[in-house]
Amino acid sequence: MVALTNADLLFPAEAHPRSIARDLYAGIKDLPLISPHGHTDPRWYALNEPFPDPAQLLIVPDHYIFRMLFSQGVRLEDLGVPTLDGGPVETDGRTIWRRFAGHYHLFRGTPTRLWFDHVLADLFGIEEPLSAETADRHYDTIATVLQWENFRPRALFERFNIEVIATTEGALDDLKWHQMIRDSGWEGRVVTAYRPDAVVDPDFEGFSANLERLGEITGCDTGTWAGYLDAHRQRRAFFKSFGATSSDHGHPTADTANLSDAAAQELFSRIRRGSDDERERKLFRAQMLTEMAKMSRDDGLVMQIHPGSWRNHSPDIFRKFGRDKGFDIPTRTDYVTALKPLLDCVGLERDLTIILFTLDETSYARELAPLAGVYPALKLGPAWWFHDSPEGMRRFREMTTETAGFYNTVGFNDDTRAFPSIPARHDLARRVDCAFLARLVAEHRLREDEAHELAKELTYTLAKKAYRL
Repeated sequence: MVALTNADLLFPAEAHPRSIARDLYAGIKDLPLISPHGHTDPRWYALNEPFPDPAQLLIVPDHYIFRMLFSQGVRLEDLGVPTLDGGPVETDGRTIWRRFAGHYHLFRGTPTRLWFDHVLADLFGIEEPLSAETADRHYDTIATVLQWENFRPRALFERFNIEVIATTEGALDDLKWHQMIRDSGWEGRVVTAYRPDAVVDPDFEGFSANLERLGEITGCDTGTWAGYLDAHRQRRAFFKSFGATSSDHGHPTADTANLSDAAAQELFSRIRRGSDDERERKLFRAQMLTEMAKMSRDDGLVMQIHPGSWRNHSPDIFRKFGRDKGFDIPTRTDYVTALKPLLDCVGLERDLTIILFTLDETSYARELAPLAGVYPALKLGPAWWFHDSPEGMRRFREMTTETAGFYNTVGFNDDTRAFPSIPARHDLARRVDCAFLARLVAEHRLREDEAHELAKELTYTLAKKAYRL
């Protein structure tokens, strides 16, 4: 039988750099996992209940999986993805699993295949390739162990050697699950992150009602510009009280603005009244990125900017299934011009950290690395989303290191909802970085002792430092 994973996975094919990569990897493979940005559900850690059946755990919530199947004609309803109106969808986990297994060949060569095989082998002890013929055996094995105490969320958290994990909650969230985690006395470190999109993006569904709710929660007058900003400050402080060290901003573009107080107040008044002028709505989002940066300068939250996704590209899928259903598509993204108003305001602040991400790889060498290579406030986030892959990670290192170096990057974050795949994603990143460092050593561009030090930095230290964890 051929093992699902190989000890030399992603290491160089040539013997000499492969040997170096093996040594580097041996020194860091067992370091704790720092997961400073992600989307796992805090209720898992709060309630510590058994995970549901294999399909509900591994397939139904994972847009990496169902977007591929949908592209090949499999309906989302047949994969158990719930509809907004509560319409009928497949609920039998075994049936969903069989459909997935019958299409598993579609993932050949993709990072999803690497992650999933790692989960099957390392977490569930399965070494037989997944297929239509093996589907039921795999399902039964996984369903059985998911009922064991040592496969509950907290036990897996500890087994995965997670030192800290950050979830991401909206500005209106009451953080009750984080409160329950705190009250439980469990020592696992689960923190939150402040995601204000629903109350800064006029195109977000229910925006006006969200502003009203923000005012109710905070007691601030969100009908005024000053009150609205105070409401954000109050919520940020609330999130910090639950361990938040970062905020997260998923804007369509990286556009920023730096209006005068009078102009910003007038713009907010028009937006508050429901302006349908797209230029004003775009300008408001741009202004709010700068306002969030100024707040981060004051309160110390690390600011993450995740721009460049055309969210919910299919209106039909959005109407039927809602957000995060695989139809978020990368767009071309400008950073040099777009970020200038923000950088003119706070870019030289040495105690401020703004982490930039991109879905536009053409910007790495041309824009992002030069920006992060000179502005003290800027750092580069790792290869993200569609580029969270071996090739994407290699390209990131190749295109950014020569200008920004290693120390203007922030290590790795898994950015996932798929809890069981977290160790697989970190392991993949560690292997890619070790392979890259090994090549530099083999080419006599880096001493081997420096490579060992860098391997630890990229794996562990940089993420802790950048996210203030």
